Amino acid sequence: MNLRKLSLVVGCVAACGRPSETPVSSAASSSASAATPSSTVAATKPAPEVPLASKATTEQAPNTNVMQLTAEPIALPGAAGPVSLDFLFYEPQATRVWVPAGGTGSVDVFDIAKHDFTRVEGFKTVEREAHGKKRVMGPSSGAIGDGFAYVGNRATEEVCAVDLQTLKAGPCFKLPAAPDGVQYVPSMHQVWVTTPSIQSVLVLDVLPKGHLKEKGAIKLEGEPECYALDEPHGLFLTNLEDKGTTLSIDLKTHAVKDAWSPGCSADGPRGVAVDSVRGLVLVACTDHVQALDAAHGGTLLGKLDTGAGLDNIDYSPGTGLVYAAAGKAARLTVARVGDHGELTVIASGETAAGAKNAVADGNGNAYVADPQGAHLLVLRASPPH
Repeated sequence: MNLRKLSLVVGCVAACGRPSETPVSSAASSSASAATPSSTVAATKPAPEVPLASKATTEQAPNTNVMQLTAEPIALPGAAGPVSLDFLFYEPQATRVWVPAGGTGSVDVFDIAKHDFTRVEGFKTVEREAHGKKRVMGPSSGAIGDGFAYVGNRATEEVCAVDLQTLKAGPCFKLPAAPDGVQYVPSMHQVWVTTPSIQSVLVLDVLPKGHLKEKGAIKLEGEPECYALDEPHGLFLTNLEDKGTTLSIDLKTHAVKDAWSPGCSADGPRGVAVDSVRGLVLVACTDHVQALDAAHGGTLLGKLDTGAGLDNIDYSPGTGLVYAAAGKAARLTVARVGDHGELTVIASGETAAGAKNAVADGNGNAYVADPQGAHLLVLRASPPH
């Protein structure tokens, strides 16, 4: 396969965030990872009935069309493994990947062209015990807005603005609970924040100079996990991990519009992404991706096995490519999504144990958070020049 065929233009991506928490080591611990604006869901014409896509995985019979990718590990500044990593998110205008590194009290901004990090420091951290293990918590999520990045900090239960020009931390807004996912909604000039511990999505108005103000709270009947944005159709999507459902929420009325059952295991759904043109919703279960028909009650169309440990997925509606990094399987899978939801693997590569939550840049290169090695893994769609 021509390596250039993997290149894409990322107009929007989806994100999810289940923290890959690890015990605090003798070295600095860290927490970070995942995503930027997503795509959209639209009604489609009734599609002809198609069979489930065969379980297309890299473990099937050899496929000469599957490109093998090699991961390049890049050390996170000021961090030593194991660290705790959650969301990564991509800034298309400046071609940078943002890595919130909680235990270090910083957000590491990777300039793709310069192949180097700039640290945004000054975030508070706290050590807490959960499930019998102590963890250092701090910045762990974020989204790119108009002139600012908005970073969620679990330690202080805040969302803080970072100036995109100066990369200096700015004002913070106190939340009633720790943030999980953070999504900027351009048309509404708002930041939406999932807060699983209080089963809510918080809606914040964006004010001048990066300040935020609470607009309202959307109470749900479960814990929101991951998100995707369908701006043209006025929808915000999220999963209720503990209830096994995928929801779409009206951006203006804050009412739940759709509730689908993607059919994941008892571990629940994780990542979610949308394709507005073809009316597809992609839901990540813990070991596979499922394509649902948004216009017909979330009917299951296709399935892609990825290996165990899947969390966040990234999707490019422009090229129809989905990126899925499975932490337990230590593998990144890149698949093409067909018009009827069929998923076909076109590239794969070994990553590292626990490495998940991939994002892709505008050239199709993938970036994966590696908590054990305290690395950002880069898997290139084409060889470096």
